[in-house]
Amino acid sequence: MKPSKTSKQWMREHINDPFVQLAQKEGYRSRAAYKLLEIDAKDRLLKPGTVVVDLGATPGGWSQVAASKVGRNGKVIALDLLPLNPLAGVEFIQGDFRDEAVLKQLEGLLQGKPVDLVISDMSPNICGVASADQARAMHLAELAMEFALEHLKQEGSFIVKVFQGVGFEDFYALMRSRFAKVVTRKPKASRDRSSELYLLASGKLE
Repeated sequence: MKPSKTSKQWMREHINDPFVQLAQKEGYRSRAAYKLLEIDAKDRLLKPGTVVVDLGATPGGWSQVAASKVGRNGKVIALDLLPLNPLAGVEFIQGDFRDEAVLKQLEGLLQGKPVDLVISDMSPNICGVASADQARAMHLAELAMEFALEHLKQEGSFIVKVFQGVGFEDFYALMRSRFAKVVTRKPKASRDRSSELYLLASGKLE
């Protein structure tokens, strides 16, 4: 199949992207690593000893950043439906984070430690129909929030990728009803033309 004009344009943009080039130079698995690095520089979430769960982790850019920050006394557990090539300091579970068997594995790896931070940079498989893609993205964000509310300690934090569009305002309001503080973040590594945003929530409400 011949590449479409759009896919050629994306590839050209991707190759010339300064964050893609920087990631290759500095050994990060994806340009997304710089999004988490910038959020963390502002909000100081990844401290030595922090226990982190990364949802939809593959290819591992966010887990890689987290592991480098939390140190040997911290813990990073990555989950994804897709395989993840091994990463130093990261424990990986392949499967759906809603499945009972996967949650049991997670509990085993946590060894009774409370979760300080849940991070989710998940995106749906894009079908090209904007309304369907937006609905899928918001559904993933909702699933990630449910997981965070279930597993975070009371004062823990949650970062989730969302896209502005249908359902965003409702989801933002829902997060504000479940967490004491919710702020938006748009890292420089998020392309300007993208509707991508990150919501950072902290302090679970009863």
